[in-house]
Amino acid sequence: MEQYWSGSAINKNKGMVENLQHCGIIKSRKVVEVMENIDRGLFVPNGVQPYIDSPFAIGYNATISAPHMHAACLQLLENHLEPGMHALDVGSGTGYLTACFALMVGPNGRTVGVEHIPELVSFSIKNIEKSDAAPLLKDGSLSVHDGDGRQGWPEFAPYDAIHVGAAAPEIPQPLIDQLKPGGRMVIPVGNTFQDLKVVDKNSDGSISIRTETSVRYVPLTSKEAQLKGE
Repeated sequence: MEQYWSGSAINKNKGMVENLQHCGIIKSRKVVEVMENIDRGLFVPNGVQPYIDSPFAIGYNATISAPHMHAACLQLLENHLEPGMHALDVGSGTGYLTACFALMVGPNGRTVGVEHIPELVSFSIKNIEKSDAAPLLKDGSLSVHDGDGRQGWPEFAPYDAIHVGAAAPEIPQPLIDQLKPGGRMVIPVGNTFQDLKVVDKNSDGSISIRTETSVRYVPLTSKEAQLKGE
């Protein structure tokens, strides 16, 4: 819930990434490279200053997370986003993190975005088509689907990495089921008070869960409840 900088002094994607490094959010070269290559400015609505460290409304009672949260999630998942791995982005919104994941797992991997607002699915596909992840969308290793993310996307399971971009009251069992042994899920959990949980599936299928930080996300709910703002 912190804001690491504000104002319009940061007006380029590279400056945003440098700030995230300076603040200690980005710690690896791999995350620097993907955030430099996928320009956040392509994934926000018109009129929004994309490089400020703030979440923004994207319509339909949904938001795009602040840059520091995207960077933190990429750091937590980076070892599970190696070339050839499978990644699932639940509540994929404008497609920003989905595109980052796709670049990291590459054409021999599989990246799936799931979003239950059809207009955001269309918006995210248009955004990705303008980005460095466009070839992966074209070759089919990256896809974005209209669906209830609480059910995951079984077609390409199991997943090495699962990211959930909205807060669930509890961790949905289908997402745990679709996590590969050795895989990791990052998911905000809670109602009024939320924690970012790191869920690791051990090689024997058992689950380890730890709390990374306190967060504030929109709720992971049905499409109908989201549109009503519930």
